[in-house]
Amino acid sequence: MKTVAMIPARYEASRFPGKLMKDLGGKSVIMRTYENAVSTQLFSDVYVVTDSNLIYEEVVNNGGNAIMSIAEHECGSDRIAEAVTNIECDIVVNVQGDEPFVHKDALSDLLKVFKGDEDKEIDLASIMHSITDLDEINNSNAVKVVIDNNNRALYFSRSPIPYAREKSTAKYYKHQGIYAFRKQALLDFTKLPMKYLEATEKLEQLRYLEFNKNIKMVETPHISIGIDTPEDLVAANKKF
Repeated sequence: MKTVAMIPARYEASRFPGKLMKDLGGKSVIMRTYENAVSTQLFSDVYVVTDSNLIYEEVVNNGGNAIMSIAEHECGSDRIAEAVTNIECDIVVNVQGDEPFVHKDALSDLLKVFKGDEDKEIDLASIMHSITDLDEINNSNAVKVVIDNNNRALYFSRSPIPYAREKSTAKYYKHQGIYAFRKQALLDFTKLPMKYLEATEKLEQLRYLEFNKNIKMVETPHISIGIDTPEDLVAANKKF
């Protein structure tokens, strides 16, 4: 089972423009993310996929692999799908460009989903971790997920879900934006139109659910720091 990692990287991030080129411990955020993915030794190849000449040159000039997007894309899945069309592989892992601390064990557990799925029922898998902090639960930048008894995703939302009528009974999971796709499921995604839920929440994973794709969620104790704001970058530098 050949597995490749794709790191979608836009320069013009709406909440923190240029964040992937910011300094993180003496190197750019995008290079830290790339090097972290390579160091796991879980992938046949690792690529940064970008629409930015600045990011492309940053990666290539530092010895990395990068692919320039041809078309304009609304989301990371579309960008990655274009890039892997002519790459021979079975599983494609989307490592977000602003997630430089993703743990090897979390990625390894994600890939185990497909090794145990002989009937190929799972279209894609993703990572989550339990959260209890009320500020994080209510933060719209922290995407929450609810699951069924088989850890398959039922819904993702920026709102705190499930709604807790009795506070002591609620359990919340935060979605970490790391995905592993069967290549065909990823290519199929590009042919599906954006529907109501995705357009409302601005969460591309809802498109998969709206078209009855199976998303297996993997709980991990390894919490990654995503860099969405300047404050996140300060915290990331402290961790580094």
